[in-house]
Amino acid sequence: MPYFSGDYVLLTPKDMLTREQAWINQADMLSQFTEIQVSIPDEDLRQRVDEHFLRQIDERTKASERKEAALRTISAHPELLDIYIRMKEEEAPEAHVQSDLKVKVTEAQFIENVRELAAQLHDRLNKAPTESGDASDDALGEARRRVAFLKHVIENNDGYRVFYVDGKPIKRESDLQTMFRLTWCATAFDVNAEVNNGRGPVDYKISKGKENASLVEFKLASNTSLEKNLRSQVAIYEKASNVKHSLKVIMFFTDSEYAKVLRILQTLELDNNPDIILIDANRDNKPSASKA
Repeated sequence: MPYFSGDYVLLTPKDMLTREQAWINQADMLSQFTEIQVSIPDEDLRQRVDEHFLRQIDERTKASERKEAALRTISAHPELLDIYIRMKEEEAPEAHVQSDLKVKVTEAQFIENVRELAAQLHDRLNKAPTESGDASDDALGEARRRVAFLKHVIENNDGYRVFYVDGKPIKRESDLQTMFRLTWCATAFDVNAEVNNGRGPVDYKISKGKENASLVEFKLASNTSLEKNLRSQVAIYEKASNVKHSLKVIMFFTDSEYAKVLRILQTLELDNNPDIILIDANRDNKPSASKA
């Protein structure tokens, strides 16, 4: 088994690094229920399946209710499972193409891009030794400094490219969280990700003792729950974690996303809140950074 610095290293096959649903899954089966019906070779079975399904629906039936009706029909006629599996087997070549594509995207995102960002961070710290350790004993202040460092790298040192594959943005909040963790080198603080305090996991809790702690929550501007989160979620986390302060970091990729964030902040009267930090990952407004 390989090892590094005296510790064993577990190697994960790269084709296991995507988190997509299996090629054969219930959601896909229900979405293709009509195709399954049409593919039934036995006329008598096809008629019984149609009757069973149609008895459960009418013109007022919602899409979610139709899926439930389809699931009950499949449960009553398990032969449909064999038909669905055969359909998917016939599409196997397409499954391999899609799988290979997802693996390549994952490889670019988490090997090539992360390696590049790590090199940038390392180079920046070597040029500015004062940034290589904690500058404060205050958890909130140190968290704010590390976020500012990440913001600078993304906006001014081509760090935004980590979030793009083939010119298209990969919009996952988990990626931004991973980048943030890379900034915590040479620290005496406890940096804990996905801390669950009973109200759901918060992205990061930075602490040095019980009374000296801060939360950091990351959101993308495209998140449909952004306004709800800013209105109440972080305050709930703070109360559950006995933390008085937290930072909210929001990253946007386009001008329209930026405008959306500004509208939300103004609506909630948070547009001048120093604990809300915006990160610009828009590749279209950084021509000079790309050539630096």
